Amino acid sequence: MRLTLVRALPLVLLAAGCADHGAPHHYSRSGSDAGAAMGAPWGAPPAAPDEPEPGDRYEGVGTNPFVYADHDPFSTFAADVDTASYDIFVRDATDGRLPHPDSVRLEEYVNAFDYDYPAPAFDDEVPFAIDLSGGEHPFRPGIMQLRVGIQASTPPEFVQLPTHLVFLVDVSGSMSASDKLPLARQVMLSSLEQLRANDTVSIVSYAGETSVRLPPTRVSDRAAIEGVVDRLTAGGGTAGGPGIQLAYEQAEAGFIEGGFNHVVLMTDGDFNIGISDTTDLVSLIEEKRQTGVTLTALGFGRGNLNDAMMEAVSNAGNGVYSVITSREHAMRYGAEDILHTAHFVAQDMKLQVEFNPDHVLAYRLLGYENRAIADDDFTNDIVDAGEVGAGLRVTALYEVVLADQSVPMPDGAPEVTAGEPIEGERVVEPHELVRVRVRWKDLGAAEEDPAYETWAAITPEELAGPVEDDDFLWASSMAALAEILKGNAYGDPEHLAGIQSVVRAQAALSDERAALVRHLDRVSAMIAP
Repeated sequence: MRLTLVRALPLVLLAAGCADHGAPHHYSRSGSDAGAAMGAPWGAPPAAPDEPEPGDRYEGVGTNPFVYADHDPFSTFAADVDTASYDIFVRDATDGRLPHPDSVRLEEYVNAFDYDYPAPAFDDEVPFAIDLSGGEHPFRPGIMQLRVGIQASTPPEFVQLPTHLVFLVDVSGSMSASDKLPLARQVMLSSLEQLRANDTVSIVSYAGETSVRLPPTRVSDRAAIEGVVDRLTAGGGTAGGPGIQLAYEQAEAGFIEGGFNHVVLMTDGDFNIGISDTTDLVSLIEEKRQTGVTLTALGFGRGNLNDAMMEAVSNAGNGVYSVITSREHAMRYGAEDILHTAHFVAQDMKLQVEFNPDHVLAYRLLGYENRAIADDDFTNDIVDAGEVGAGLRVTALYEVVLADQSVPMPDGAPEVTAGEPIEGERVVEPHELVRVRVRWKDLGAAEEDPAYETWAAITPEELAGPVEDDDFLWASSMAALAEILKGNAYGDPEHLAGIQSVVRAQAALSDERAALVRHLDRVSAMIAP
């Protein structure tokens, strides 16, 4: 459903709020109680007896509870287009393993796939469209499900900005595995296919010490770039913090005014020398972001992956976080995806979904737990949020309990959030079930510049009936799969058969959907009730 959009200037409200994202945990093959119950061989294989057992590091993001709409009708969060959590599932399923529950961020499973949303024209005043749809919950009878889709505009022709890429490559000893540094080299070599002769590339390596392997060099001198890439070898500690600082020096040395200046951090995530505190790394990257240099984080392999750190630094750098899982993935990322963040159409995009308590008893946002924004900060235009790339799609799903339905409370589910009605202006109309507001700034806007706003709404009548749309069923299935893998109270292994039915029925729609058939075949026996 495409709905009327409006544009307005903001009213700035000052408030504070943050989510408790949990403490970091280190995981190896032994897994956790949840993993043992599902028979899941998580993490790296056992190490030799005289060596410490390695393990990837994840921070569980928790699970959103249901919220009574008469207490708090607002759900506010920043957009997210990372895919690393789903990449980790692909990596582990390929090896016949289940991912650790704390690696699962539900929204990344949903947003790892393309959906067919109506798109605005590139010269429209509003650079993206809101698509709302819903119906009876495909996996949870007795309640409804709402899908919020955002589609950004796409230029009629791709106009590539002058580009300077700084590859910051971890060459520590932990990167020597075949699924780490060799794949990083492949990403770099494949990216040359996407760059033009006058674009420039720098390469900084870090291990026990840091080194500029290649100062800003034009892509026309391809032989010199390829020679440096081919000579990269792994060994030593991990001076990640000094490496990032040296990479930014190279970004400044080759900075292109009006161009795309981007650092690509390539690591298994094991920072143990120099700036290793995630808070300090984020502060450094946020500071450098103000100069016009952005940062993407690419993870490799298993055993040392510091997932939470990688997600945090990519968010701070206005980039994306992915985990490269195979040679084919590395080639595709370098040749197709590495310039993803080069073309923004808007910045600091926030979403606020307001439910009407006259029609809605309770709601639950699926995923986005660590993307939450305080409701009052929706109109606080100083708060940093998500960037909107050309052609970007964002999908969010809600479970919606109507006024005549009951809130599902499986064993172990978090208590429903309840209390007195919160203060604040209500904008949803009496006939609307829900109103979705999106707020953003123009590209290049300063912190003090005002934001714009657009909205769409859906009525109770439009949410009625079964869901038959393929894209909706796929997104709902990805959410159900993620909750099973996450091992939370809402993840029901009984839903696996329905998920597999949807996946098999849509396998012919894309290579990515077909691949999920194979991944599920490898691990379904570990999930099945």
